[in-house]
Amino acid sequence: MLEATQLECQRGEKSLFRGVSFRVDAGTCLIVQGANGSGKTSLLRMVCGLSEPTEGEIRWRGTSIRKLAENYRNDLLYCGHAGAVKEDLTALENVRITAALGGQPVEEEVARQALRKLGLKGREDLPARVLSAGQKRRVALSRLLLEKRPLWVLDEPLTALDKAAVTALCAIIDGHLQAGGMAILTSHQDLPLTAGRIDTVRLD
Repeated sequence: MLEATQLECQRGEKSLFRGVSFRVDAGTCLIVQGANGSGKTSLLRMVCGLSEPTEGEIRWRGTSIRKLAENYRNDLLYCGHAGAVKEDLTALENVRITAALGGQPVEEEVARQALRKLGLKGREDLPARVLSAGQKRRVALSRLLLEKRPLWVLDEPLTALDKAAVTALCAIIDGHLQAGGMAILTSHQDLPLTAGRIDTVRLD
C-alpha cells in the first residue's frame, strides 16, 4: 500500500543515501536501520511528505503522495524523535489537544485510559515540565491509542522508555499490525514484536 522507489537524499554536496526502495503492505512493520547520520530521520520525513527526495518517488495506494497531499497525511500518524509535548500543558491536555488538532477529538476519559495504558496513571494532570523524559515520551506515544490511522511513522519510539513501557508499546504496535495497519520506524534497540510481517531496510 506504500511503495518507495529509488529514493535519494542529498544534503548540500553530500548524498546521505541513494537507490532506496521498499514496499509496506497491510500488517507489515518496516524497520529502518543505519548508523547515526545515515539519513534515517530524513527518510521518515520523506515518507510523511515533510520533505521531498532528491530523486525517486513515494506512492500511497498507487498514487504519488505529492498528488494526494492532505488526503495522504490524513492516513498517517507521525511521532517524531522530539515528541512535540508542550511543557506548560498537562499530560491530559497534551493528548486531547493533539488529537483535536489532528481532526480526531477524544473524550477526557478515553484520553485518561490511553495514558494509564502507557503507565502514566496518577500523572495525567501534571504539567509536562515536571515529567521525566520517559514519561513525556509516553505522553507522545499515547496518540497511537487515540488516532485511528492506517500508517504509523515512528522515529526512535523506544527512546527513554523503560522495560515495562517498551513491552506496552510493542503490544500496541502488534495490535495495529494484526488489525491490518502498517508501521515504519527507526530504532537502535531490538523490538520484541510478535505480530505481522517485519521487514528491514538499511541505509549505509
